[in-house]
Amino acid sequence: MDQVKIIENFVTWQGEGPDTGRRVVLLRFKTCNLACKFCDTAVKMRITAEASHSLSDIQKQINDNCAGLMITGGEPTVTRHINETITLLNKLRYPFANVETNGYDLIKLIEEVNPEKNVKYIYSPKMSDSEDFDTHIDITKQVIGNPKVYFKLLKYEGDEYLERYLLSLMVYSENEDVKIREDGRVWLMPEGSDANTLLKNSAEVFDLCEKYNLSFSSRNHIIFGFI
Repeated sequence: MDQVKIIENFVTWQGEGPDTGRRVVLLRFKTCNLACKFCDTAVKMRITAEASHSLSDIQKQINDNCAGLMITGGEPTVTRHINETITLLNKLRYPFANVETNGYDLIKLIEEVNPEKNVKYIYSPKMSDSEDFDTHIDITKQVIGNPKVYFKLLKYEGDEYLERYLLSLMVYSENEDVKIREDGRVWLMPEGSDANTLLKNSAEVFDLCEKYNLSFSSRNHIIFGFI
């Protein structure tokens, strides 16, 4: 495979999580297995056509811009995208990579990507009911000991499961070999599609970060409009 089908490919800065502010080549896949009401890319995914991009051109972008790689969506681990995601991560050369995923097939992705690659798996559980919660608890138990897995959680209006999930996360991290807080691997962020809304919703998120000793993600790409 020497090409991938994506809807966006451009150079920008990572706006969320542990690599905030770092230069990246952003690659966005079209398909997602979810339809979250708070999704800030739903319209973009629906109206933008896929186009083929060669790995050699993407590699040139990385080299020319001294950039890392960000793979997002949509959902990079759904069936029609996961092999392309694995190929990108294994074949390209980059100083670091972020894969933003809701966890759909995160286990397979981790298993098939070269462990020597400098990849952060940015896992963002989306929980709308108890079945979702149980599913993500099961995934969490399998990945929490992997230092390459980061947890990025959105606090949104009407959310019933975030704090329950955080409590479970803290329980599963009590093993002395799991240092998710010491390693800065749990990030919380406010809901909002504009800077004013993010600012209004940030206070509650800061309170949760302080309560659980976690990291706050400011969502700079929305605040400054660079994506």
